Amino acid sequence: MIKAAIFDLDGLLVDTEIVSLKIYQELLSEYGYSFTKEEYAKHYSGKTEKENIKRFIDTYNLSVSYQECLDEVLNIERKLISQGVELKVGVKSLLVYLKENNYKVALATSSTKDRAISILKGHDILSYFDEFVFSEDVTLSKPNPEVFLKACEKTNVSTNEAIVLEDSENGIMAAYNAHIPVICIPDMKRPAKEYLEKTIAVCKTLNDVIDYLKTK
Repeated sequence: MIKAAIFDLDGLLVDTEIVSLKIYQELLSEYGYSFTKEEYAKHYSGKTEKENIKRFIDTYNLSVSYQECLDEVLNIERKLISQGVELKVGVKSLLVYLKENNYKVALATSSTKDRAISILKGHDILSYFDEFVFSEDVTLSKPNPEVFLKACEKTNVSTNEAIVLEDSENGIMAAYNAHIPVICIPDMKRPAKEYLEKTIAVCKTLNDVIDYLKTK
């Protein structure tokens, strides 16, 4: 019996993948490079900021340190997020459904606490969440299962009593490695077949997750 739903943040609850694309486009334009959506989806979508910055420096031979590049990325991100970031389709309806049906709700994200809380507060959905696991709370990033195992621990449910909602390949693998059933709601990059085969369902939007839960 499913007792808890564990949400990813970026690309799942909020449309930050398009924000990330704009950040990297702005960053690389300063060094004279163009950056396409296809390049982002192929190599950067679903990866941590640390991984992406290191790839940028190596791929484009940028004459900056990791910290300098990170600071620049964060400055651009703050500017873009302050302009607003959209919720994904079905977020509020699913959160309302979960609360009305007494599911526990957790957020398990690679984002920092300050950033994640700010985004959730901005859309007035913070109160729907019972527990949180942020980047500061884990030592290993997805596809390591640590973030989802901690979410189960905080919500006091076993792994077979939870369900993970994810959009990325790394997120799917993290849930799979934690032995937690996972539903994929693809974002900008649709995960490859071998990852989708590790899910219990693939939904077009979060609204479709409601229909899935009603059958359980």
